[in-house]
Amino acid sequence: MHFTKKTVVEKRSDLIKKLQSKKLLRFPGAYNPLCAKLIAEIGFDGVYVSGGVMSNDLGLPDIGLTSLEQVSYRSSQIARVTDLPTIVDIDTGFGDCKKTIEVFENKGLAGCHLEDQVAEKRCGHLDNKELISKEEMIKKIQECVKSRKDKNFLIIARTDANTVEGLDKTIDRIKSYESAGADMIFPEALKDESDFEKVRKNTNGFLLANMTEFGKSKLLDKKQLENLGYNLVIYPVTTQRLAMKSAEDGLKSIFKDGHQNNIIDKMQTRKRLYELVEYEKYNTPDKKKLQIFLLRDTNNE
Repeated sequence: MHFTKKTVVEKRSDLIKKLQSKKLLRFPGAYNPLCAKLIAEIGFDGVYVSGGVMSNDLGLPDIGLTSLEQVSYRSSQIARVTDLPTIVDIDTGFGDCKKTIEVFENKGLAGCHLEDQVAEKRCGHLDNKELISKEEMIKKIQECVKSRKDKNFLIIARTDANTVEGLDKTIDRIKSYESAGADMIFPEALKDESDFEKVRKNTNGFLLANMTEFGKSKLLDKKQLENLGYNLVIYPVTTQRLAMKSAEDGLKSIFKDGHQNNIIDKMQTRKRLYELVEYEKYNTPDKKKLQIFLLRDTNNE
């Protein structure tokens, strides 16, 4: 009982092919597997797993407190429920880039991004970030590239240099990271169209744009990013923000009114939930096959 049609190898290969087109690929963040299924159903190009969202989900700030085991387990659950490629935030590499790449590749991810902050990292849109040297980051990228078995597993280098060293030094780092073998560059916290354009003019490879809300970057639309020559955009925390705002408002209403009758129309119905989780496909008398399916995320597809 295999409800996804594509293997991990096919998902990665499809992603590389799509990146070679002029189309901007859109990857909303999924904070759980059910959200990933919704992203796929609506028709997006892929799924993104944010390190910040993983931390938030555990009730922790995004300062490098999560472990390789926590993030890889959750991201594998998210990746396995759709035919879309899933890319994941590996922060600074969890102290061992070789092991980290091996784990995420085996867990069925299509790619990951590694950042050039110190291990005690901060959210990319906060001040007072500290960077490792360009040379140290180059070694990390080279180790990541060397450690992957599937050449289509995407190695994305994120640089947080713009708000620390300025745009010119950011571009210098980007060129070095491309030369080190990064498949894609993620320039974090660019301010506006001018910054995005200057980076594109000074780089050759694929570029990722981060359209996170309440951050340092102007929120650009699909057409603007496509015209600027960007290949992939992430909306990392959007779904979690939407969900938590709705949950907060609903809980306050129940606390105040003593019932949920006033907010029923704001809820996903039972019928809609069962459609999304494909309830009838699982409603099978063959329990052995169902158990095998549910254990698939522990194996490499």
